[in-house]
Amino acid sequence: MAMTMHLDIVSAEEEIFSGTVHEVYAPSKSGEVGIFPRHTQLLSQLTAGEVRIKPEHGEMLHFFVSGGMLEVQPHVVTVLADTAIRAKDLDEAQALEAKQRAEEAMGEREADMDFARAQTELIQAEAQLRMIRNLRRGTRG
Repeated sequence: MAMTMHLDIVSAEEEIFSGTVHEVYAPSKSGEVGIFPRHTQLLSQLTAGEVRIKPEHGEMLHFFVSGGMLEVQPHVVTVLADTAIRAKDLDEAQALEAKQRAEEAMGEREADMDFARAQTELIQAEAQLRMIRNLRRGTRG
């Protein structure tokens, strides 16, 4: 019997996933981390990108997170995301529009949106688009 751990993916709006998994991969500030049962304790800041999980039963699942925190205990992993979206719910047209708006705001120094916020939104939109395209091609990263 393979070892497992409990995973919760929670955003400010809702719980996105809660269940038993074999593997978790998440985009931390220091690069992608892979977490397996009995992993050493870890607390890490997340960047915008893809969280992949291998549930106890079923195929690999994909989620987009815009940032947040990752907490790892030996048998429990928690992803506290600013925003979390199931891969199937990502909208390429919306991401392209958000990217365009952010690029325009960054080009206009007098825009309502400040430069740092526009830059953050651009990073998130680009991460969503990269994830959508990789999933479409059947690749990751």
